[in-house]
Amino acid sequence: MFFSLNFFRAAFYESFLFTYFNTDRFATRGAQRCGGFALQSNFLSAIGFTAGASVTGKTVTLRRLAEAFSNQGVPVFLADVKGDLSGIVNAGADSGKVGERIAEFGLGAAWLQSFPVRFWDVFGEAGIPLRVTISEMGPMLLSRLMNLNDTQEGLLNLVFRVADDNGWHLIDLKDLRGLLKHVADHAAEYRSQYGNVSAASVGAVQRQLLTLENEGAANLFGEPALNLEDWMQTEGGKGVINILNAEKLMRSPRMYSAFLLWMLAELFQTLPEVGDPEQPKFVMFFDEAHLLFDNAPAALVAQIEQVVRLIRSKGVGVYFVTQNPLDLPDSILGQLGNRVQHALRAFTPRDQKAVKAAAETFRTNPNINVVEAIAELGVGEALVSFLDEKGMPAPVERAFVLPPQSSLTPLAAAERDSTFQNDILYRHYKDMIDNFSAYEALTELEAQQAQAAEAQNAAKAQAQADKAAAAAPQQNGMMGGFLGGLFGGRKKANQGVAYDLADSVGSQINQQVTRAISRSVMGVIKNILK
Repeated sequence: MFFSLNFFRAAFYESFLFTYFNTDRFATRGAQRCGGFALQSNFLSAIGFTAGASVTGKTVTLRRLAEAFSNQGVPVFLADVKGDLSGIVNAGADSGKVGERIAEFGLGAAWLQSFPVRFWDVFGEAGIPLRVTISEMGPMLLSRLMNLNDTQEGLLNLVFRVADDNGWHLIDLKDLRGLLKHVADHAAEYRSQYGNVSAASVGAVQRQLLTLENEGAANLFGEPALNLEDWMQTEGGKGVINILNAEKLMRSPRMYSAFLLWMLAELFQTLPEVGDPEQPKFVMFFDEAHLLFDNAPAALVAQIEQVVRLIRSKGVGVYFVTQNPLDLPDSILGQLGNRVQHALRAFTPRDQKAVKAAAETFRTNPNINVVEAIAELGVGEALVSFLDEKGMPAPVERAFVLPPQSSLTPLAAAERDSTFQNDILYRHYKDMIDNFSAYEALTELEAQQAQAAEAQNAAKAQAQADKAAAAAPQQNGMMGGFLGGLFGGRKKANQGVAYDLADSVGSQINQQVTRAISRSVMGVIKNILK
């Protein structure tokens, strides 16, 4: 017996999945098609996950979910880690496996259609350039991006605080590098106010910045920064599907995960509370979701958990796509209301554990042995459980995934380039703008300090010269006055104390000499008279 799951209003919108218990795919069982039940729209803004081993249909499910949301006017974000999602911009072809599924489910030729797509790329090679600022990323995500320890993260927090207190904007990597140098050069000044500034920590952070630059992070940080409102657009009544080309970005997993986590946090901080909307405002699919949590510190995981729990009230849906449910922390896995589980292969003890763990995450259905079903699911089949009208997980059902409506064939590079280069937003984000920021402010500050130091040194030199010039005439005046007084030189006006002193000394000497001469003369006269 088949049941159809419909997005939002079952009587109006197309089916996403067909659930079944007995089908003609199993020769021993008969098949019968019947009515359906609705997938509650107001709970699609909750978080969910799609999991499964390689080549089990996760990417097709991801594509099909995005198409269904787009058809309802909901903008979507996808990370294209393999480069095979660009074909969503074109209608699919009624041939091959897709044609077989269309005929099998009686969907008709009208099923195939195209969707509005906007291509993005951090490196600006396969999509519109995508940038954020250092300040927007924040010290916690930057610490994760650079793999810093607690001490180094503390230094980074100190640097951000100095920037905030001085009104210096951190936009790109040269701003952060310049501020690190400034803090190191003025460590004694900042140590008393903000705490210890370790030269070793400064050096370690600077080396990590160099590593980031080598990985292409200079393209990620800058202006104009991404305005998330540009991702929440509709065209022709359909939500725009924003595809991030992550083929090259995936070579730096830390940069990939940091960007996705920034986007999640930014949406949470900027979007207003909307309560319990009829349908989501925006839906994100995080492919390779395990990268978000690999080696993540406990504080970051706790922050992600908080955002995931509360972001539904912002009208945002978040879906994690990964191979194994065990890739997600238990605290996050417990929040996932909407689940699509493709086949898992239980070849190793860890795989067997993963199968059991995945089975335990579903609400039980007496008609389905979940552990066995997970192992025997074929390509394009899945176990599904969505929230019901009361917000409770529905019992697990086995399901066929409907074929995608868009083309499975990726665009040629030239066609993709033409598409994004003719996009109206490309002109706005095309060129990086080097606005006045911390680097320029610090350059001006250093120039002002250098000028002030030069002026101070010049003033000191002038003062010393003036002092020397003033001292030279004074010394000459004292000697001239002293000798003039001694030898009866004529006193001139304003010759000062030195002349008076010498004149007094000279007068006394003259008097003594005169008295001595007088005594001698009088003695000679007395002798003559005798």
